[in-house]
Amino acid sequence: MPSLDSPDLFLFSLSRSLCSPFAIFVQIQGCVICLLLALGWALAAYVRNREIKRIKDGMQNGNSFSFLCHDINELEHSSQVNLPRVTVVLPLKGFGEHNLHNWRSQITSLYGGPLEFVFVVESTEDPAYHAVSRLISNFEDDVDAKVIIAGLSTTCSQKIHNQLFGVEKMHKSSKWKKNPEIFIQTGYPLDLPSGSLGSYCIYEYHMPCSMGFATGGKTFFLWGGCMMMHADDFRLDRYGVVSGLRDGGYSDDMTLAAIAEAHKRLITSPPVAVFPHPLASDLTFPRYWNYLRKQTFVLESYTTKVNWIMNRALFTTHFYLSWGFVAPYVMGVFHIAAALRVHIKGYSLEETTYTSDGLYLVSFLAICTLIELLSMWNLTRIEVQLCNILSPEAPRLSLASYNWCLVFIAMVVDNFLYPISAIRSHFSQCINWSGIWYHLKDGKISKIERTQVTGPVFTDLGGKHLYGKKGAPPKVSLRGSLARTLARWRQPKKFDN
Repeated sequence: MPSLDSPDLFLFSLSRSLCSPFAIFVQIQGCVICLLLALGWALAAYVRNREIKRIKDGMQNGNSFSFLCHDINELEHSSQVNLPRVTVVLPLKGFGEHNLHNWRSQITSLYGGPLEFVFVVESTEDPAYHAVSRLISNFEDDVDAKVIIAGLSTTCSQKIHNQLFGVEKMHKSSKWKKNPEIFIQTGYPLDLPSGSLGSYCIYEYHMPCSMGFATGGKTFFLWGGCMMMHADDFRLDRYGVVSGLRDGGYSDDMTLAAIAEAHKRLITSPPVAVFPHPLASDLTFPRYWNYLRKQTFVLESYTTKVNWIMNRALFTTHFYLSWGFVAPYVMGVFHIAAALRVHIKGYSLEETTYTSDGLYLVSFLAICTLIELLSMWNLTRIEVQLCNILSPEAPRLSLASYNWCLVFIAMVVDNFLYPISAIRSHFSQCINWSGIWYHLKDGKISKIERTQVTGPVFTDLGGKHLYGKKGAPPKVSLRGSLARTLARWRQPKKFDN
C-alpha cells in the first residue's frame, strides 16, 4: 500500500474540511442559486412562448400580419392615417461590422404613421457619420432621415449628450402614444455569441438580466439600447428628465429608471421586445473586461439618496450572489481532485482523511448546473424562435453555433470577475468609455477628459472603429432591394403635415 505524500495529505485534509457544516451550506447555497436562475429563465421562457403561440394562432385565424399587430384591422388605412408622428433618435459612435444592417432595419420600419430618424454623431470625423450618410442617401426618396452633429459633451456622457441634442431637433409634432400612463417602454437584446470566450461571457452576463424584461408588462428594469418615451416629457422637462440626464448623467437607463421610481411612473416591456444582437467576431477577452468595467461603474452613478441606496443594494446583492455561485465549483474541484488521487494512487480510505461526502455534493451541484443550462438553452431557443417569427424577411437565427461548454465556463468566469470589477469601479470613480475618461463625484460626472492617444481603437461589443480620417467614408456595401421595397411600402405619407 503506497504511503501518503504530503501534497496528497494536504488535498485530503482540504477536501474533508470542505465538508464542514459551513462549507456544506456554501455549496448548497450555490445549488439553490442555480435552481433560482433556472426558475427565472423558465418563467421568462413561458412569457415569450405565450407570445409565439398568440402570433401563430393569429396566422391560423387569417391574420398573416399577426407578428405586427393583434388585430389586422389596425392595418387598414383608416387606422394607419391616425397614427401619431414618431421620431427615432439614434446616438452613434464609431462604425462596426453589424451597424449597417441594424441601421437599415431601423429606417425600413413598418410603422404606418409619419416617421423620422435622427442620427446623432459627435463630429464628422466619426466613421459612423460617413457610413450612415451613405445609407440615408441610398434611401433619400423613401424615408425621412438626417444626420446631425452634436459636438462634444461637457456635463454628461457623450451618449446622453447626443440623445438630448437629437431630441431638441425632432419634429415639433412628434409624440407618443395611446397610453399616457406608460412613462417608458423598453426591451432587451438577445446576444448572439461570436465564438470567443469574451462573447460568451457577455451573453451569460445579459441572460440573468433578461428575466426582468420578460414580464410581458410592468417592469422595474430599463435598457438604454431601446427606450420609447413621450416627446413632451423632454420638451417640458417633466420629472426632471432632461436636467437629470444633462447635469452629470453617466447612464441614461439607470438615471431614467431612478426618475421613474421616484415619481412612481410606469415602465413596461412588451413580450415581443427582444432584439437579436450579434457580437463582434473578434470580441477579445480584454474587450469583454472593459465592457464589464463599464457595467459595474454604472452602480457608482446616482441622482438621489434613494437611488444611491438602491445601487448599493444591487452592488452588495450581485457581489454576494456572484461569488456564492462560483464558490461551490471551486470547492468541487478539490473534491474531485482528492477522489482522483485516491483512485490513481490506490489509497485505502482508512489511511487517509478523505471522505466521499464531497462527491455527493459535487453530484448534486452537477445536476443543478445541468438544470440551469437546460433552462438557459430553452429560453434562448424560444427567443431565437420569436425573433425569427417577428422578422420573417431576415436571415434565420439558429442555436447551432452555440457552444454550451463555453457557456458554462463563461458563467464561472463572469461571476468570478464581477465582484473584482465592482470593487475596482467603486474605488477608482473613473472609467474610459470609447476613448473618453469620465470622473464621478457624488454620483455625477464631474470631469471629462478626451485623448485619442490612450483611448481604445474599437468599442467593446460591436467591434466598431472609433476613429477615422475626416472626409474618408468607410467602404461599405449598401445592397438591400427588399429593405428598400419595404421602405417605399411603409412611407406613403412621409411628408404629411
